[in-house]
Amino acid sequence: MTRLYGPQAEADPYGLYERLRTEHGPVAPVLLHGDLPAWLVLGYRETLDVTRTPSRFSRDSRHWKDMREGRLTADHPLAPIATWQPVCVFADGQEHERWRGAVNDGIARFDKRGIRRHVTECANQLVDHFCAAGTADLVGQFAEHLPMMAMTQLLGMPEEYGPRLVSAARDMLRGTETAVASNEFVQETLRKLVARKRVQPGADFTTWMLEHPSGLSDDEVQQHLRLVLIAAFETTANLIANTLKMVLTDVRFRASLAGGHMTLPDAVEQVLWDEPPFITILGRWATQDTELAGQPIKAGDALVLGLAAANMDTAVRPDLDAPIHGNRAHLAFSGGAHECPGQDVGRAIAGTGIDALLLRLPDLTLAVEESELTYRSSLMSRHLTSLPVRFTAHRPRRPELTAGPDADGQTGSPAQSVVIPAPSRAPAPSAGRSSWWRSLTNWLRRS
Repeated sequence: MTRLYGPQAEADPYGLYERLRTEHGPVAPVLLHGDLPAWLVLGYRETLDVTRTPSRFSRDSRHWKDMREGRLTADHPLAPIATWQPVCVFADGQEHERWRGAVNDGIARFDKRGIRRHVTECANQLVDHFCAAGTADLVGQFAEHLPMMAMTQLLGMPEEYGPRLVSAARDMLRGTETAVASNEFVQETLRKLVARKRVQPGADFTTWMLEHPSGLSDDEVQQHLRLVLIAAFETTANLIANTLKMVLTDVRFRASLAGGHMTLPDAVEQVLWDEPPFITILGRWATQDTELAGQPIKAGDALVLGLAAANMDTAVRPDLDAPIHGNRAHLAFSGGAHECPGQDVGRAIAGTGIDALLLRLPDLTLAVEESELTYRSSLMSRHLTSLPVRFTAHRPRRPELTAGPDADGQTGSPAQSVVIPAPSRAPAPSAGRSSWWRSLTNWLRRS
């Protein structure tokens, strides 16, 4: 049986999905970490069937046979994301409605214009840290930090928590040997936040959850903060990085956007179809013996939703190379009652942040060949390890900032003066690329 973990699976997950589809059809038997058996749902219609029938496929992981029989131990790499917790993603029915209702109401109170203003300011702060250098890594210095900067503010957390939370979140989602410890760091950070907001409430998501009429306990609030923080961080960081990569490398995209046929929101949706932030989601668990696409599913079996594979299902998308304009029928945010409630906030953070970056750095170009870009993959996520770029160096808006977060989340010390590299250290882009970026910048300013 094929493993969904390990070097071979992580090297080319998209290729693996297509091989499994060829061998088994829209539902394939696979092995998870520790060789725990599961079913990978590859088909678009089959994924919707699973997400829309909780009576057959529950989100409650206590149905999982391997968990009941003790094979998912406390130190198992999947324990942080699969062990049942008092949060809406592990519930169905009335319990789900109570928890999900509190989350929905809290998200609905966000000031969308306020989010965009804050994200624009955060993006400009990040650009200030590296704009004098003429080069940057847009993953380690931008995409990975912008969502956490935005979310810490929305949750009412001190900004200095951001860098360590970025590292812990990535580690936890990769299912590494230190994933359990990283999860504990996140939990302890949020535990302290909830305790503080009980006595010092504010205009933030944490306070709104504590004050919600459903009467959530401190533990319920903490667990939902973890859910929102981790999901928003990972999905939005990947969405920003993948969209920027598309802007810099995809000829079809550049021609379409420069010609006015594709807006930046359209580009974001294209990326959500082609490279969704979560490539799979674990999971659903069968409540009874049933059948799915001809495969015999037994009660207690685990199912992994193959979101990336479902988006590439030719049964609903015959021409995979054709651009998709304004179509949100993708499964990047799952489907059914558990579809991501914060997807519009994620879109706002990604779109606003990219907009601000492109306006500050209109001659941005890729500093390496596209073939040199590398990815890191895990069961649920596939993300760029770096996105090296170059641009014309210029002084930051805040001159004291010359060194920002590096790939490890560390921040350099403010310098007394800014030294702008000589032109030879920051090669100018080609005339063709510069002209395209100028058209894009003008379009963004007009829209």
